Amino acid sequence: MKKGQTFEGIIERVDFPNKGIVYIPEEEKYVTVKNGIPGQKVRFVINKFKRGNAEGRLLEVLEKSPLETREPMCSIFPACGGCMYQTMPYEEQMKMKEGQIRRLMDEAVEGEYDFEGVKASPKEFGYRNKMEFSFGDEYKDGPLSLGLHKKGSTYDVLTASDCRLVHEDMNKILVCVLEYFRERNVSYYRKMQHTGYLRHLLLRRGDTTGEILVNLVTTTQEEHDLQPLTEELLSLELEGKIVGILHILNDSLSDVVKSDETRILYGQDFFYEKLLGLEFKITPFSFFQPNTRGAEVLYETVRDYIGDIRDMTVFDLFSGTGTISQVLAPVAKQVVGVEIVEEAVEAAKENAARNGISNCKFIAGDVFQVLDELEEKPDVIVLDPPRDGIHPKALPKILSYGVDRIVYISCKMTSLARDLEMMQIAGYRVEKMTAVDQFCETVHCEVICKLVRRK
Repeated sequence: MKKGQTFEGIIERVDFPNKGIVYIPEEEKYVTVKNGIPGQKVRFVINKFKRGNAEGRLLEVLEKSPLETREPMCSIFPACGGCMYQTMPYEEQMKMKEGQIRRLMDEAVEGEYDFEGVKASPKEFGYRNKMEFSFGDEYKDGPLSLGLHKKGSTYDVLTASDCRLVHEDMNKILVCVLEYFRERNVSYYRKMQHTGYLRHLLLRRGDTTGEILVNLVTTTQEEHDLQPLTEELLSLELEGKIVGILHILNDSLSDVVKSDETRILYGQDFFYEKLLGLEFKITPFSFFQPNTRGAEVLYETVRDYIGDIRDMTVFDLFSGTGTISQVLAPVAKQVVGVEIVEEAVEAAKENAARNGISNCKFIAGDVFQVLDELEEKPDVIVLDPPRDGIHPKALPKILSYGVDRIVYISCKMTSLARDLEMMQIAGYRVEKMTAVDQFCETVHCEVICKLVRRK
């Protein structure tokens, strides 16, 4: 087997996150081919070898999978990298994700543990309350596009005018913004040359409140009058209501959505969302679970896993806007939240006050450093780290408290599998685990793991 060789085969299974496994009998080898669906017959070219294992690049799908019983829901499937599995029934998607979790965790967990399956999202489509769309073109020097990157490309952008992961309001706003700038022939920011004006459109919409925040991200390289765009947006017929239109200036060389300066074109720079009876004020960059209804299932599960916490101090590490802290506070003595994003911490404090919660304390800083300064000692710890898991220097400090129970929420199961190794060495065992499918049609899934200290 050599680089550049072409093969055909059937995807036997898909491992997390999107690694299709194909067996080639004539070579007596398995090859990893990304971006496929179990049961598809595919043609692929060998493009690299990693630690002795062959990886192939998908060239074409020769035969659909028997699992593909639905027609595509949007106009840019399968070219778009946004959602992979919309042609599979939802039950089959959940079965596939359960298999991925079990294969990873059965290897990572020492001894027996109770796996409680994958819980469905209450909404399969239109569930996302946040979306970052990019400006670009679909092909070199093509017309302006606004949407999502083409699968496997960091440059080509497909216009996502009928994305099914978001509410129809967001699609209407996207089309309005795109047409406005197309008519005026406005340039987009080119990452290699570092020139151009339009960068991103960040949309946030409260699933329960219908409140919408529109954030246009540009460079300062050009000046444009955005008042006519503001008026066009406000005249759209929407189910929800635009409460703020912001112009975010970002001259960073890297392709990230951030603010050097924010100008309010209309309304306010926040919106409200409700979750499990609590109200949250959310700003453009503060973290909030992107699937509100799925988050309610997630946090109810966390509350169940953490058990009785009366008269106990809970540490909520990587606490974001303090959602988990406030869900747990009514049944705890005290909750201490630690989060590195200062804006999120300010929002958490404000949200707690708004919800009449007085036994939450929020600290801005890196978990690794903050733990050295805290006088409180936890009885229980909740971990909800970013995708890459917990920094290997911070994890020993967390484990040194020796609490009886830890609940770990992971949005990347391979990071959880890695962190479990150190946690089990430190004397913890996995008691039970479940998952909540917060990201239907995509490769991602939230896993919740309860660990208890061995006596």
